[in-house]
Amino acid sequence: MFSLQDLLGAEQGTEAVDQISQNVGAEPSAVSSAIQAALPMILGGLANNASTPQGAESLNTALDEDHSSGDILGNLGGLGGLIFGGGQQAAPPPQANGGGILGHIFGDRQGQVAQQVSNESGLGMGQVAQVLMMLAPIVMSYLGQQKQQQNVGADGLGGLLGGLLGGSQAAAAPSSGGGIADMASSILDRDRDGSSLDDIASMAFNYITKK
Repeated sequence: MFSLQDLLGAEQGTEAVDQISQNVGAEPSAVSSAIQAALPMILGGLANNASTPQGAESLNTALDEDHSSGDILGNLGGLGGLIFGGGQQAAPPPQANGGGILGHIFGDRQGQVAQQVSNESGLGMGQVAQVLMMLAPIVMSYLGQQKQQQNVGADGLGGLLGGLLGGSQAAAAPSSGGGIADMASSILDRDRDGSSLDDIASMAFNYITKK
């Protein structure tokens, strides 16, 4: 299985899982299962967006403008407050706008993704929504950091994401026969008709605001 520890390293990955667990109010083991189910789908969605020149340019711009500093990774303890705002109506900053990021990545398939993660982890849909909203900015911050370190432009994002996806599939294969990767492919590998950026009002944000 592909975890945040695999992506970020043992110390930072464990810190991220602990922070998400505290915000969600769930056991770290269940949150880890949710993350392991969600990561290949988030990376797959980003790779799908980056598979066209227009999508790659849009992702490249977002990474350069909002996620290049890696600030989220340096402030994991404050991520929940940035995203959810302590119940206030103020919108989160772009680098922490989990709902907007998920809308860009998944479009109208957010419900399918959340349901699959719920099935894999045993968490309720509301908890899964919170996990996804915290996980998405972490992934984007990591990608922004890697993009800067490796000096990758729009035309190199597909390769960067492909390398990460390859790692996630290899990690999933021993225990699950690649099931998560196959499931991610079945949800994401369809013609999106160029509409991946048309709606940032995410299903996940609606779950949280209706609590």
